[in-house]
Amino acid sequence: MTFILIRLLGLAGALILSYAFGTWLGGVRIGLITALTLALLVYAQHAISAHRLLNWLTRAEPSNIPNLNGFWDDVAAQLFKMLRTHQRQQHEMQEALASFRTAAQALPDGVVSLDPMGHIMWCNTKAQTHLGLRMSTDAGQPIINIVRNPAFSNYLSLQNWDNALVMRSPRSGSKVLSIQAVKYANQQLLVLSRDITQVEKLERMRQDFIANVSHELKTPLTVLSGFLETIRDLPLSEEQRLHYVQLMHTQADRMRNLVDDLLTLSSLESAPIQGHQRELIDLSLLAQQAFEHGQMLSAGTHELMSNIEPDLSVLGQTSELYSALSNVVSNAVRYTPNGGTIRVSLSKAENDLGKPCAVFTVQDTGIGIAAEHIPRLTERFYRVDRSRSRESGGTGLGLAIVKHVVQRHEGTLEIESRPNVGSIFKIELPLTFPLKIMEIF
Repeated sequence: MTFILIRLLGLAGALILSYAFGTWLGGVRIGLITALTLALLVYAQHAISAHRLLNWLTRAEPSNIPNLNGFWDDVAAQLFKMLRTHQRQQHEMQEALASFRTAAQALPDGVVSLDPMGHIMWCNTKAQTHLGLRMSTDAGQPIINIVRNPAFSNYLSLQNWDNALVMRSPRSGSKVLSIQAVKYANQQLLVLSRDITQVEKLERMRQDFIANVSHELKTPLTVLSGFLETIRDLPLSEEQRLHYVQLMHTQADRMRNLVDDLLTLSSLESAPIQGHQRELIDLSLLAQQAFEHGQMLSAGTHELMSNIEPDLSVLGQTSELYSALSNVVSNAVRYTPNGGTIRVSLSKAENDLGKPCAVFTVQDTGIGIAAEHIPRLTERFYRVDRSRSRESGGTGLGLAIVKHVVQRHEGTLEIESRPNVGSIFKIELPLTFPLKIMEIF
């Protein structure tokens, strides 16, 4: 304020001096003309400076500051400082926004930013995949017009987002999404989407597992309870009593086998094989023992043939590998009608990476399996024909155990089958040098 007052006093002094000088030269009239001329010149100078300043402000380029006179130069300097501060703040905001979007793009979850009216402001790639959005065409559009799901629309309109919404992905019906809305800033909204397909699948498997275990244990327990009541309440002959005791023993064995398989499966899933737990195993000997187990189980009702190559060794655990091999042979015996043929073979081959491997193959002429059932055969308690499975005495966990054993030994399990033709089960395991060769080195 003082600076402006000084400049005004200076201007007034200059006008007075010009008036006095003009009056001294030619009287009052010349003095007024001289003062007015000076005032016009000063005004023109300010007008030119103001015009230059306005032109500069329309472009606001710090590198093109105009050459101004008087206090306009001071005004320009202050505006320049404000402009630089504003540009720095704007640059920082742009960097923060870019950093936020980069971080949001890296998130495993989908992120959609909505304005207070529910229009799409921005979304990351995951959100586009989950919700079927396209930023190039959907920006500025109401999200409920893009994601046409009544549950989704109702969820956003409730204004109560303590709990997440579970819904199918509009882009892929096989995906299950968890949607969570979060309010932020000035009534804006973040919509977060998470793919919980695997979680839902595991939860369904857990529920099925509990239901199956309960059912599988309840059936023999019901039979045992019924026979015990019969023995307790009815007068029975010695022959009848022995018959019921034998049936009870069969059901008890069934429960014991189920519990043993459950414990085996649990131990397989709980921890990988440690290096010190691995041993060099004669796979040829295990394959021969599994074949002999199949002969004993068949009791001459099938034609069993073997072609087992000797001296094939692998690293692993003997009990687990024997369980896998014998399970596959036992299944072939159980599901092949009397008089059918079962071929067991073990041979050396190369895997897809060109490394040596052992291939254990069991081929039968049994009832076969339809193609739609094959991918689910290694699920716990999955049965193609429940009544036939119970008649055969299986627990429904055998192939699940086989799959986990093979995976723990870095191998693969392949299943081929055709109804009324038969099945082929192949277990491929990486080979190791036999002990006698290793000792040479």
